[in-house]
Amino acid sequence: MTSELLLQAASAPARSRGRALQAALREAVRSGRLAVGTRLPSSRDLAADLGVSRGLVTEAYEQLTAEGYLRSGRGAGTWVGDAVRATRPPARDLAPRPVGARADFVPGTPDLSLFPRASWSAAQRAVLAELAHPDLGYPDPRGLPRLRTALAELLARRRGVVADPERIVVVSGVTQATTLLGFVLHARGVRAVGVEDPGSPQHAELYAAAGVTTVPVPLDDEGLAVGALRSSGVRAVVTTPAHQFPTGVAYSARRRAELLDWARSVDGLVLEDDYDGDFRYDRAPVGALQGLDPDHVAYAGSASKSLAPGLRLGWLLVPERLVEEVVARKRTLDLGHPALDQALFARFVERGDYDRQLRRCRRAYRERRDALLDALREHFPGTEVSGIAAGLHVIAALPERYGPQERFLAEVASAGVAVRPLSDCRHPGTEAEAAAADEAGGGTECQSVGKGDIRLVLGYAHLSPARIRDGVRMMAAAVTH
Repeated sequence: MTSELLLQAASAPARSRGRALQAALREAVRSGRLAVGTRLPSSRDLAADLGVSRGLVTEAYEQLTAEGYLRSGRGAGTWVGDAVRATRPPARDLAPRPVGARADFVPGTPDLSLFPRASWSAAQRAVLAELAHPDLGYPDPRGLPRLRTALAELLARRRGVVADPERIVVVSGVTQATTLLGFVLHARGVRAVGVEDPGSPQHAELYAAAGVTTVPVPLDDEGLAVGALRSSGVRAVVTTPAHQFPTGVAYSARRRAELLDWARSVDGLVLEDDYDGDFRYDRAPVGALQGLDPDHVAYAGSASKSLAPGLRLGWLLVPERLVEEVVARKRTLDLGHPALDQALFARFVERGDYDRQLRRCRRAYRERRDALLDALREHFPGTEVSGIAAGLHVIAALPERYGPQERFLAEVASAGVAVRPLSDCRHPGTEAEAAAADEAGGGTECQSVGKGDIRLVLGYAHLSPARIRDGVRMMAAAVTH
C-alpha cells in the first residue's frame, strides 16, 4: 500500500525525485492515508518496490523523522508519528444560496446568465496583450487612473454626478465603500449613523465593524423623514434616493432638497447607495443626489447588478475633505483593487460594452417585472404592488384573506417557494413600533409599501418569465388549497 502511494513520485525526473518522494510521504501522512502508527517498509524493501536507490528512501525517512511526520528506533523500524493529524477537510462553499427552493423570489441577485462572457473574454485578451509590465505592480489605492477616468465620464453621463477622477476610489462593491466610510467617520469622532427603516439589513453589521452604531430613521411617501432625521441627532445618514430599498420609493425633489439642507446645517454627510440607479423602466432614471451637492454627498455604486457580484467591482466618490482619509484606509485594508481587473473593466467601459450590457439587462428585467405583475394579478387578485417601475424587486401587499403572514410564509416555504417578508428589512425593535403605528392609523411609516396583511419583497431579475409564472402559481397553490 505504501509503495502504491509513492509510485508517481518515484517516476519523477532524477534531479527532483528525492523531493517528490518526501512530498508524497508528507502528504500521505497529512491526509490520513498513512494512519498514525502505521509501520513503513524498510528502506531496502521500499526502494526495491519503487525501483529507486536505497539512499533516496533513507534520506526521505530521515528528513520526515526530523520534521515529526515519522518516528523510528534502532532495530524497531520506521512508523508514522502521532504529531500530525489529517488537516485537509474538503473546502466548504459558504456562498449564500437558497437550499432546496423550487422557486426563489429572494431579492438581491441579478441574472448571472446575462454576464457578457464573449465580450468580457475579448477585453481580457486585449488587456493582457497591451498591459505594460509595471502596471502589474501594486496599484494606486484609489484605483488605476485609466479606470477612474472612465468611471468619471460614465457616472457624469449616466447618473449626473459631479465626477472628479481624483475623488473616485475603486472598491470591491458598495459593502466595502460603506465600511471604508464607517472607519473614516469613526476616526473623526462619529459614533452613530442614520439608516433608512425599512432598509438594507446589512448596514448595522457593517458599521458595527467600524465601531459605529446605526440609528433607524423612518420613511414617508416622499423618502426619508427629515424631521425624524433631525431629531435623531446624527450627522451622517445612508440613503437610496433613486429607488429606496426595499419600498421602491423615489425620493421627491422636495425631499432631496430637504435632505441636503439638513446635511449643510449640521455639516454632515449623506452616503448615497445607488445600487440599481440604471434600471428605470418607465422613464429616464432620476439623476444622483450627489450631483446637487458633491461636498456633502458620498456616492457609491457597483457592477454587481449589471454584470455580476462575483467580480467585486465598485466605486466610491467622496467629498474632497474625505479623500485622503478614505484612500489611507483603503491602502491599509488591501493595498488597492486588483490591477488586471481594473484595466479590463476600464476597457469594457471605454469601448461602450458596459452601456450595451446595461441596455440588455434593462430589457430583460423590465420583461420579468411585467411577468411578475401579470402573475400576481392572475393568482393573487387584489394584490397591491408599490414603488416605481425600477430595480430588481417589487413590494407586494397581498390581501388579508391570504393571511396571517406567519401562516402564509410557513405554507409557501413548505411548497418550496423562497420569499422574503418586508419585516426582514426592518431594523431590530422597529417592527413592533411600525405595527402599532399602523394599528393607530398614524406614524411616519411609508404608506406606499401597501396596507395588506402580507407584505413581501419579491426579487425577479434572476428568474426567467416562465419561472416567475410557475413560482407565483406554486405560491398560490400552497395557500389556496
